[in-house]
Amino acid sequence: MVGPLEEQARAEAVLDFVAVLLPLLQRLRTLSSAIQHAVQQLPEGLILMSFPRAGRINAAQILAELGDDPARFPCEEQLAAEAGAAPVTHASGKSRSVVCRFACNKRLRQALTCFADNSRHASPWAASVYQAARSRGCDHPHAVRILARAWIRVLWRCWQNRTPYDPKLHRAAKQFLPTAPQAA
Repeated sequence: MVGPLEEQARAEAVLDFVAVLLPLLQRLRTLSSAIQHAVQQLPEGLILMSFPRAGRINAAQILAELGDDPARFPCEEQLAAEAGAAPVTHASGKSRSVVCRFACNKRLRQALTCFADNSRHASPWAASVYQAARSRGCDHPHAVRILARAWIRVLWRCWQNRTPYDPKLHRAAKQFLPTAPQAA
């Protein structure tokens, strides 16, 4: 049984907690707004935001981890390994196993897998890659990493060429684009 003194102490603790949280939430909103505005001003930010459902905050997270020097990752395989989207093969004698890469930039992996997971809701190509992985028996996190690896190939090319994503130029995604009605 809770006495009136303990009840009053709990109520005051909750009010104090709320008084601390409200300014923090306001500060978080202010910082998020500043990040969203800043990423729109950067050429690299516009490239990343051109991907389906990348969003400004997620694009900013990816950009913060990639940096602005395309020469940092001379090939897409290096970017995939850094992002933890490339699997690691362990082989010895007759045994061979493929596992998730744990030695990676975890913030970059989180940003890219978040983007990949979101993209499957807006891109039929991404949904197809994800669903194919699930059909092969991959669990959700593994299927999202597979999709992230597929997106890394496209993202790396756009980043190297300094061009926004265009599904009409993405060979694998072209088959999912609606076709214009043929004139009779």
